[in-house]
Amino acid sequence: MKFFLILLISIFFFSCHLKEKENAPATAPYPTATEIKKEENIQIGDNIQMNFKNEEGFYTGEGSLDSIHSRVYITFKSEDLGTLHAMIVPTTGKGNIRFNQIIFPDKSSDGPFGMDLKIPLKQKGDYILVIGHSLMADNPYFGKFKVQLENKKE
Repeated sequence: MKFFLILLISIFFFSCHLKEKENAPATAPYPTATEIKKEENIQIGDNIQMNFKNEEGFYTGEGSLDSIHSRVYITFKSEDLGTLHAMIVPTTGKGNIRFNQIIFPDKSSDGPFGMDLKIPLKQKGDYILVIGHSLMADNPYFGKFKVQLENKKE
């Protein structure tokens, strides 16, 4: 009887192990070479690091606002003085979303702004744009959006 019980338990564990292998994803645990070459500015946590430009020379990224991430921080580095033109495009077309603040390399700040931002960049270094909903309006925006940055040199 003990032998039969041990045999039954081992068959049960073996069959469960096979089901786990069948349900396992077919993707590799590490990114493939084509995934590494694909250069995108994506949101990780509440931050979008703008490292890659698109074909037109703009920094573009995708992000989302939700109840956990009610603010998204866009970070970029400017080595040239000029004018920053930034734009938020919600996937729904309109929404209570805006540039709340820009933090300059010397840690001073300015804001709030709207969905479009045009401001001179008078310092070289790391900038932070804070995106969120307007606290002065109802219905905070929750959903996906695209952000585009262009730094026109002087």
